[in-house]
Amino acid sequence: MWTEIDARISQTTGEKYQTKQRRSVSGGSINQSYSVSDGERTYFMKFNQSSKVAMFEAEMLGLQQMYDTQTIRVPKPITCGVVDRYSYIVLEWVKMGKGDNEAWMQMGRNLAKMHRIMPPHSKGFGWDINNTIGSIPQINTWTEKWVDFFAKHRLGYQFQIAKRRGGHFPQVNELLAAVPRILSSHQPKPCLVHGDLWGGNAGFTTDNEPVIFDPATYYGDREVDIAMTELFGGYPTAFYRGYNEVYSLDRGYEKRKILYNLYHVINHFNLFGSGYVGQANSMISRILG
Repeated sequence: MWTEIDARISQTTGEKYQTKQRRSVSGGSINQSYSVSDGERTYFMKFNQSSKVAMFEAEMLGLQQMYDTQTIRVPKPITCGVVDRYSYIVLEWVKMGKGDNEAWMQMGRNLAKMHRIMPPHSKGFGWDINNTIGSIPQINTWTEKWVDFFAKHRLGYQFQIAKRRGGHFPQVNELLAAVPRILSSHQPKPCLVHGDLWGGNAGFTTDNEPVIFDPATYYGDREVDIAMTELFGGYPTAFYRGYNEVYSLDRGYEKRKILYNLYHVINHFNLFGSGYVGQANSMISRILG
């Protein structure tokens, strides 16, 4: 298995590569992750079942598209595929450190620069392929209007899964009916978003350079990324100050962010169970209140 992956890395990079060092590392709850090296070059590698190869293909495409913007650092994708019973992805190894206040400001600035780049051939909101948010499918069918995309392919789809899993959300129909009203005055331009930008998917290199990873990429409203940064504890104030220096948020964001983060809380219910029911119902009540 390792020999085949070495050959794939060699073919992709154009330089002979043979793994000499390999160690297990942390890298997400759903994959096996390794640091591999030939003594000169080091890569980050993730494995899963062979049936999960589409997940890695989507991750690779998302990272490549963010990398191509040359705005914010992401691990450069190298290759992905299937070998034996496993799917895998190989990424640049990024040495992680701890960012200071200025680094957080720069992360905000860099993310805002990425959000400012409009798609070269806009098809509306969505993406060319479906991907995953955690291990839950994320539907990215191209849709002209943001309100329709978010209502159907984000909240609507998650609530369909939640219903099958026994989730009790009494106001869900009222909520979905209210989405057009809540978003009626907000008409964002589509831009590339990370899609899952909680604190665990952002950090800094040992040189204090901001870096983001593990995306659930698509073309959406930039506010979904900012909202997600606030969901589990929030980023330091310096991040938001840096972001607004480059691309200030629109009026009404404070209410929309609750709606946008509900998507992630329902997704967490679908991933991890009933511990998120109370939080979700509380958010629904605030949105409808």
